[in-house]
Amino acid sequence: MPKLPRITGREAVDAFCRAGYTVDRVKGSHSILKRPGSNRLTIPVHAGKTVGAGLLLSQIAAAGLTTDEFLALLRG
Repeated sequence: MPKLPRITGREAVDAFCRAGYTVDRVKGSHSILKRPGSNRLTIPVHAGKTVGAGLLLSQIAAAGLTTDEFLALLRG
């Protein structure tokens, strides 16, 4: 399993959007993403801060993606 880079919440949201998720709503500094037929994801989007590795791994798993697939989505 490749090591995850340190990314911001905005970068994570963009990558999940490429996977078919859409931003359903924003509550405070958290973006709630939805995809039809799948569960929702909640990503913290704090300015200038990175998303914790454990949280990011759990959201990748909840989205049904592998780490390699997520890294490919990050690259665009």
